[in-house]
Amino acid sequence: MEEQDVVRSLAALAQPVRLQVFRALVVAGPAGLTPGALVEALDVQATSLSFHLKELTHSGLVTQERSGRNLIYRTAFEQMNALIGYLTENCCQGEACLPQAAQACPC
Repeated sequence: MEEQDVVRSLAALAQPVRLQVFRALVVAGPAGLTPGALVEALDVQATSLSFHLKELTHSGLVTQERSGRNLIYRTAFEQMNALIGYLTENCCQGEACLPQAAQACPC
């Protein structure tokens, strides 16, 4: 994944409504959701939702498909996994992420 794609994806998720929309689409899985279902589930105005879906689609994290008269939005799981992979690629330089002392922490 290119750095500019990472920045675009993170920028798209750095807004509360878009993050909620994205998480709802992740939960919906491959079936996706219509804008109407998202409006109902998230209590967001349709005009606002349209803007946020456009931003998520532009980032590559969400796809849009027409099914008859409906638009179906789905998580682009390959892109999401590429983003996660980019963020964790060099995690802890190959060492265990949580040393035993940190695992014992009650916090």
